[in-house]
Amino acid sequence: MNKALTVFTLFAAASLPLTAAAYKVVDVANGGTITGKVNFSGTDPAPKIYAITKDTDACGSGDREIDFVRVTNGALNDTVVYLKKVKSGKDFSADINNLKIDQKKCGFQPFLSVMKNKDKFAVHNSDPVLHNIHTYELIGKARKTVFNISQPPELTVINKTVKLKRGTVMKLECDAHDFMHGFVFVAKNPYFAVVKEDGSFVIDNVPPGNYKIAAWHGLLGEKKGKVTVDAGGKASIDFTFKGK
Repeated sequence: MNKALTVFTLFAAASLPLTAAAYKVVDVANGGTITGKVNFSGTDPAPKIYAITKDTDACGSGDREIDFVRVTNGALNDTVVYLKKVKSGKDFSADINNLKIDQKKCGFQPFLSVMKNKDKFAVHNSDPVLHNIHTYELIGKARKTVFNISQPPELTVINKTVKLKRGTVMKLECDAHDFMHGFVFVAKNPYFAVVKEDGSFVIDNVPPGNYKIAAWHGLLGEKKGKVTVDAGGKASIDFTFKGK
């Protein structure tokens, strides 16, 4: 190999993106627990109103109201708290295997769901109208199309494998109906929790160590923090999102 080719080969290898190691399931000895609450302060934004202008027999008539920021007694709902960059630990819960989303009455049900990265995602069409499922990987304020597929009534189910490289969330939209919105949290490790109505969360069986932790909300973005988990111990952290 000549010198020029050697230099080019080394440069090309150095330019390749680094691939994150896959999460490894192991037995967790004397794991700890993280608890906390996600709060909201300030003015709760009003629901967004969309006019229903087509397919009214299936979608309904008048306006569609979507409450992107649901607050219950000061607690922020529809929020996921998760640990970042965990290399190994407990297994995923079986109840998030092979996510199913239903398009019913021209809405995504459920509005917020969770799935494993690199897992199957089934999109059902229960409506007698054409939908166009358009999913976006959210990366900060940017978004990148994951898949964009027309789904007529006779195409009852679409199955796709979802593999997000950088983000941890997909936004769901329908290009045929601008009032259809939803979110999917795409977990890269099993250390996450969807908050309860009172804003509380529990993440258990966490290997002892220091972690970066975040609370994510579809409209309000992400709040970050750090937490230390001792062997068999309990750690606590709260997050507060603010309105205007």
